[in-house]
Amino acid sequence: MSQTLQQALRHATRLGLERLDAQMLLLHTVGRPLHERAWLLAHDTDPITPAAWSAFDALCQRRQAGEPVAYLTGQRHFHGLALQVDARVLDPRPDTETLVDWALEQLARLPGTQRPSVLDLGTGSGAIALALQRACPQAEVWAVDASLAALSVARLNAERLGLPVQFRHQHWLRAGSAWAHRPSEARPPPARFDLIVSNPPYLRADDPHLPALRHEPRSALVGGPDGLDDLREIITSAPHRLKPTGWLLLEHGWDQGDAVAALLRAQGMQAISQREDLAGHVRCSGGQRGTTPAD
Repeated sequence: MSQTLQQALRHATRLGLERLDAQMLLLHTVGRPLHERAWLLAHDTDPITPAAWSAFDALCQRRQAGEPVAYLTGQRHFHGLALQVDARVLDPRPDTETLVDWALEQLARLPGTQRPSVLDLGTGSGAIALALQRACPQAEVWAVDASLAALSVARLNAERLGLPVQFRHQHWLRAGSAWAHRPSEARPPPARFDLIVSNPPYLRADDPHLPALRHEPRSALVGGPDGLDDLREIITSAPHRLKPTGWLLLEHGWDQGDAVAALLRAQGMQAISQREDLAGHVRCSGGQRGTTPAD
């Protein structure tokens, strides 16, 4: 007798997979959209072919070994966008939507700005930049990353979604005090931005969670011995690329809020504010550049 979809899910449960993970992997295996979990309930007695069972079991084994579901399916839904992701980029987390929501709040408050300028530092899959561009189509959104492999993923996502984000290969803001226009760029980048956002690496080098994250690029996770190396660099350099009263918004570790706020204050940022993630931890900190030139 043929095995069924319900039996396949039970098999995944016996392997130790969470039910949601198992459902998404099974939907991917049988060629259904990942949001159709209700379809599985309505078709739980449908047969599954031996080839599909074998493919599903292989995905379950990889998931059990710690590989993210997003890498196994090639998809991640983020802030209403269906992104394509793989091991070249960090798997976007739902908590990062907190940073996007905060950035959109700031863009909505800009007085008299018809075309706000936004910079996403360390864009990875392009998740933050693309979400901001879709929600604020009048914005001029730029995104940079030090990884050419990551930029390839981000550009493909932008093309597939039809969103005009401009991408640049660059390590944070190390290109110098001025942004030269590159021939590959459709338009010159702004000298200064209304808003700079970033979700940089912020795990400590000895963070106990790193073994469970071994399938994701370490360069996108680890921010030095105390996790603050990249945050320090961004906070030091970003004010020079902000317009007067422009905002810098950063994601960081759940226990780094006080340290990041102190770094922002030390750099002369004003109106220091913070936002909590879905678990109630302070996950994002930001500040506004004063009207006195930072250069």
